[in-house]
Amino acid sequence: MTNAVMELLTDPKPTRICAPMVRYSKHAFRLLVRKYDCDIAYTPMIIAKSFLESDSCRQNEFITSKDDAPLIVQFAAKNAKEFSEASELIYPFASGVGLNCGCPQRWAMAEGYGAKLLQKPEEIVDFIRFTKALVSDEKFTISVKIRLHEELTRTVEMCRGLEKAGASFISVHGRTSKERHQPVHYDAIKILKESVSIPIVANGAVNTYEDFEKVHKLTGANGIMVAQGLLNNPALFQGYKTTPLSCVKDWLDISLSYGTPFTPFHNHLIYMLDNVTSRAEKRIFNNLQSTPAVLEFLNKYLIDS
Repeated sequence: MTNAVMELLTDPKPTRICAPMVRYSKHAFRLLVRKYDCDIAYTPMIIAKSFLESDSCRQNEFITSKDDAPLIVQFAAKNAKEFSEASELIYPFASGVGLNCGCPQRWAMAEGYGAKLLQKPEEIVDFIRFTKALVSDEKFTISVKIRLHEELTRTVEMCRGLEKAGASFISVHGRTSKERHQPVHYDAIKILKESVSIPIVANGAVNTYEDFEKVHKLTGANGIMVAQGLLNNPALFQGYKTTPLSCVKDWLDISLSYGTPFTPFHNHLIYMLDNVTSRAEKRIFNNLQSTPAVLEFLNKYLIDS
């Protein structure tokens, strides 16, 4: 696969990125957002240890195709050995890997994954060094997704250390690991952007294309990573305010052609239709139990209307 990640991130225009989303940023959905001007997409977070040890994990958690590029695989790992070996294994099939140092969920922190790693930033450097030693291809990106420390100076120092170790770029969710729905610290992302020379990707509270433009203006980030905003509107990067009917139809075509299981097929539509259906329609649609029922509803309420 052609790796255009760094070419995109060094373009003057902000790069449009689909965030890693557990259960949701899977193959079919990535193909959908790419049809609507998404430049780079991430897999959901994959546990590196499981990926190394389990053929079932590899078969179920990583599916891609020639049209699914550039693609970055996000791994959660407790140590540099697991991350580097999983990265070496995935190298032939992706454009790069990303280390999850941002997940604040309690289970992840308890297991030593995600934002737990931010407590020992000096160790994160080894994840980059070990991986670069195993995968020497400069076109294969090795990046890190982080949250902010309570003291921003610690985050600045960590980012400089990651840059020195050879990180390709850094994605920053502009909240601390204790913050959930508080305002995003875009000013902090701007400071991080000005503190390193490698690309910085901004993440957090981008729900419309206007938000996308605002965050780029506030931070100067090379790329903007979007999660919930794309779930609600996979055509967001094309400037649509709500999911257009063409996008719903594309989702039907893509997901059914790839055999997407009913639950994710239905759940994606629940998100997409949230802003375009009435409360009464939501009550009906959200409780449907089969693909034929979903198609019948869409034909009755949307496609034929």
